[in-house]
Amino acid sequence: MSACILDGKALAARIEVALQEEVRLFSNTLMRSPRLAVILVGAVAASHSYVKAKSSAAKRVGIDSRVIELPTEVTTAELIRLIESLGDSTQQIPFDGILVQLPLPAHVDTRAVLDAVPPKKDVDGFHPENAGLLFQGRPQLVPCTALGVQKMILDAGIPTAGRRAVVIGRSDIVGKPLAMLLASRGLGGDSTVTLLHSRSPNLAAVTLQADILIAAVGVPGLVTADMVQPGAAVIDVGINRVDSQLVGDVDFISVREVAGWISPVPGGVGPMTVAMLMSNTLQAARLQSGI
Repeated sequence: MSACILDGKALAARIEVALQEEVRLFSNTLMRSPRLAVILVGAVAASHSYVKAKSSAAKRVGIDSRVIELPTEVTTAELIRLIESLGDSTQQIPFDGILVQLPLPAHVDTRAVLDAVPPKKDVDGFHPENAGLLFQGRPQLVPCTALGVQKMILDAGIPTAGRRAVVIGRSDIVGKPLAMLLASRGLGGDSTVTLLHSRSPNLAAVTLQADILIAAVGVPGLVTADMVQPGAAVIDVGINRVDSQLVGDVDFISVREVAGWISPVPGGVGPMTVAMLMSNTLQAARLQSGI
């Protein structure tokens, strides 16, 4: 029997409908919409595509978004000054959220730029303060992809408490925060989590024990059917372009015949990342307004 498909696109659409009403109520109270600033550097086609999707989602839910495009030659200092300007809460109509589209050019100090975003406006959840709060079990703004994966798990009714979760990939953007979410106390957590990475030997020996298996490394087809426990939930965070097609880190065709649940690429985690960005923007606006 084939796995149940985790339709991230459909779930993201439902989340957007709920957000429309929440944003409307917020806007009526504050007498303005939540505001999001998106900084886009250079002419990377994929980055422009992602920013377009984020801007479209913001419009659908009622968030006022502004895209600021900068040339590839922009310096770290110039980016930090821009972020400081956008983060000025004394403006007549301040921005509630600031997002720096990654990747940045190689000459830019990415960590310094991300650290310049005020923690309560950090809708990507990358600031050290937000990472620390997540680590302590009192999340403020959580990285969007990690949060989106947890929402998919909860929506599908996949049990997490006492289950073995294996995350392949230790990035600050997905792997680490997702491991913390799954290990945290409460709904969508209480899992026993193993974090695998490029130095982990014999991946299959560990992945075969996983009730929940998440692949987030950017290696096409890394996870094959012989690495998956029958009935496991398999969530594919990878986005790779192979022969002009988007594919994930999971060999979808073979793994769907073994897994209990599986997310596709595209149409799985990607739309959920954007939906969680909209949710984070509203959360950031609430944090700063007290509403």
